[in-house]
Amino acid sequence: MELHINGEKRRFSQSETINVSDLLDALAVEQRRGLAVAINERVIPKSRWSEFLVNDGDAVEIIRATQGG
Repeated sequence: MELHINGEKRRFSQSETINVSDLLDALAVEQRRGLAVAINERVIPKSRWSEFLVNDGDAVEIIRATQGG
């Protein structure tokens, strides 16, 4: 499977579709608080991460909220 993650092309060994939670696991994203995920410019609510499927060729944006000032 090939995905575009934050503008970078990445290949994964999964040949079938996976859900957003599984993708974050594959990327070793442990801290998920303050995280937003968009697939093909559509924000996926955190409550749907375990059911929303990511497909070959999808554009994935992963954004972490940070504090600053």
